[in-house]
Amino acid sequence: MTAISSDVIRGYNDTMILYLLLDQPSYGYEISKRIRELSDDKYIIKETTLYSAFNRMEKNGYISSFSQIADNGKRRTYYQITDAGRTFYKEKCDEWQLTQEVVEKFIIK
Repeated sequence: MTAISSDVIRGYNDTMILYLLLDQPSYGYEISKRIRELSDDKYIIKETTLYSAFNRMEKNGYISSFSQIADNGKRRTYYQITDAGRTFYKEKCDEWQLTQEVVEKFIIK
């Protein structure tokens, strides 16, 4: 099976993470697992990439974080999307549509 290069998808890591936060807060491992599942194992986000994205998006005001004790007694950091994050997500979705239109002009089908 062909996997997606992290270079190809790098610009859309934030979009994928924000998508997973649209309905409810979540934590790093769960987000990583969902990306892997939804991509049918074609994209596995590296832990360093994930946490770099969290830091960048929190600094930009797209997400906020809070700590909570999990059922197993361990403290987890949860992330939730902000209004600015919702706006950014919509902009990235619009950008994706345009990107797809352009790149498809150069793809042999």
